[in-house]
Amino acid sequence: MLLIDTEQTRSALSFDVLIPALRTAFQQGATVPLRHTHAIESGGHHGTALIMPAWNEQGYLGVKIINIFPGNGARGLPGLHATYTLYSAHTGIPLAHVDGDVVTVYRTAGAAALGADYLARRDARVLAIIGSGRIAGLVAQAMRTVRPIERVLVWNVRPAGAQALAASLREAGMDAVAVADAREAVEQADIVSCATLSTQPLVRAEWLRPGTHLDLIGSFKPDMVEAHPDCFRGASVYVDTDEAPAKAGDLLQAFEAGALARGDIRGDLHGLARGTVAGRRHDEEITIFKAVGSALEDLTTAALVYEAARGDGANTKV
Repeated sequence: MLLIDTEQTRSALSFDVLIPALRTAFQQGATVPLRHTHAIESGGHHGTALIMPAWNEQGYLGVKIINIFPGNGARGLPGLHATYTLYSAHTGIPLAHVDGDVVTVYRTAGAAALGADYLARRDARVLAIIGSGRIAGLVAQAMRTVRPIERVLVWNVRPAGAQALAASLREAGMDAVAVADAREAVEQADIVSCATLSTQPLVRAEWLRPGTHLDLIGSFKPDMVEAHPDCFRGASVYVDTDEAPAKAGDLLQAFEAGALARGDIRGDLHGLARGTVAGRRHDEEITIFKAVGSALEDLTTAALVYEAARGDGANTKV
């Protein structure tokens, strides 16, 4: 069994390889049982533990355990911590223990960019990032893989976080700036990507220009929300998987407000990748991609890391 540490996991991943791999994975499919969700309470501290298994016909079986503690931000800690174990789906033999934090942030940003490749305007050049955590830190890199992003605007509820992320993006050669007002960022953007653990709407419908693509990849529980329900009214809405309408607070609140019906959801990443669902239809359309994350994405990402660590780049079944 390989023990693949943080730096090895990170160095094995690049979006120009990961995004096509995710596209292929959604085309091929995998067995993805419903995740197990457990509310954690200890000593007055609250969090959520998710257990996410998946396996595929290529011979891989994986299980991620991810712990989400929204209160960590006030302690100067990341809100998400995860581990990932990869096995042979043919024998059950453990193959590798991979850094689950790195897997999670890369697959989330990669899936967002895959969605944007079908849903954002081809000429999208301005990206607004709402949030400044580890996932938000990879969104610009991922989106630049699929669209000609020239400028990045960053807003976060804690201004210091936005300033730090903008500075790191500038160090990476991007034209990035922190803005003091979320509306200022959203109104200028072609793509708005929200990567937070917010329980209050951060994006308002009146801020979205015609042709904007709104990417909601942070919230994943019924009590978490990043966009006001009115954002969904009249928009073309897509999800990552069929779990999203049952679990995403953004969608549940939009259903309750009458801004969206379940039947209005146009499709998911499986349909988009297979070509059975149409993506963006015209440049004036407002599109929304709501993701809660899929164990298929974790499995695909961990398998790439494992194959890179073995050095053969091939599918290695046991």
